[in-house]
Amino acid sequence: MMEYYPEVVQVIPTEDYKVYIYFDDGSIKLFDASSLLEKGEFQRLKDKKFFMERCTVLNGTLAWDVSGNYDETTCLDLDPLVLYQTCPDVDEPEWLIKQSEDKSIK
Repeated sequence: MMEYYPEVVQVIPTEDYKVYIYFDDGSIKLFDASSLLEKGEFQRLKDKKFFMERCTVLNGTLAWDVSGNYDETTCLDLDPLVLYQTCPDVDEPEWLIKQSEDKSIK
């Protein structure tokens, strides 16, 4: 039997340095990125605008698009298996859905 290897299909960053991570099996996890902010390359994520705007899916996982052109070789990415195993399960954030609906209406 093949072991499930999770793949990230969508990420939604929040203002408080957390990221909702949607996996291909339908589960949703919440990653707290604040622990990364002091570590080497990840210090650039302290810039909230950078954190929010560059948060994306690259290489099938949560990543930050450092170069701005979706270069999978220069992005900051995290191991999807570690994220899947260590992040708590959460429900889809209703406030986030409402917020994105409100933005698309305007």
